[in-house]
Amino acid sequence: MAWERLRIPQAWRADILRRFGLGLVDLVFPPVCCGCGRLVGDHRAVCASCWATLPLIERPYCDILGTPFSVDHGAGSVSPEAIANPPAFDRLRSVAIHEGVARDLVHGLKYRDRTDLAPMMAAWMIRASDGAVASADAIIPVPLHAFRLWKRRFNQSAELARAIAQLSGRPYQPDLLKRIRRTSPQVRLGLRAREENVRGAFAVSESGKAGLSGKSVVLVDDVYTTGATVAAATRALKRAGAGSVTVLTFARAVSGLI
Repeated sequence: MAWERLRIPQAWRADILRRFGLGLVDLVFPPVCCGCGRLVGDHRAVCASCWATLPLIERPYCDILGTPFSVDHGAGSVSPEAIANPPAFDRLRSVAIHEGVARDLVHGLKYRDRTDLAPMMAAWMIRASDGAVASADAIIPVPLHAFRLWKRRFNQSAELARAIAQLSGRPYQPDLLKRIRRTSPQVRLGLRAREENVRGAFAVSESGKAGLSGKSVVLVDDVYTTGATVAAATRALKRAGAGSVTVLTFARAVSGLI
């Protein structure tokens, strides 16, 4: 065989074949920007133009809700909203404001079956987690009801959570939290209706309760809007003994800077 005559080590052969295969894939399906479709250097990337318009959430922001501040109020600053209405979870972190390219990426994953976007989005979410992922005892997605999962075929939150766990090496526990009650879509509901819609909709599995006591949990969802869904999920986790819950989303709604 040519491999033996050239005395190429087996590990090198596998790498050569892998690179050759990737080259063929790039030739047939060239890498394009996940935002606008322009040609880029790597798959699962955005071009410079889209990156420049991505509304990233950077410090300064509320230490609890992660809401962007217009001015730096100092380390540990908390927004009036977090003081007046403390959330069920301990903190919220998100990559970007839910508009423009960020919204396009979320919609691509959720509505156009672009599950290939999850690893790229997950890498950004780990960075935005402010160390929560690195110290997490469990990475848990917000679950879908069994009927909704069957209808949609996949859970976008689970795709993100799985990728986060794989990239960070933290435990992925998709079966710990269950959605035990079928709920209406939240999109067209107001805040109070959303809260009522998801009240009592989540529960921790009996097998998961024993290992949850005092643990640090990262609860993953694609978008944070009113917070009703993640609040209901957090209450179920804390009733089961979770020590702290950080909600981590790719995007979040922001009405304005504080």
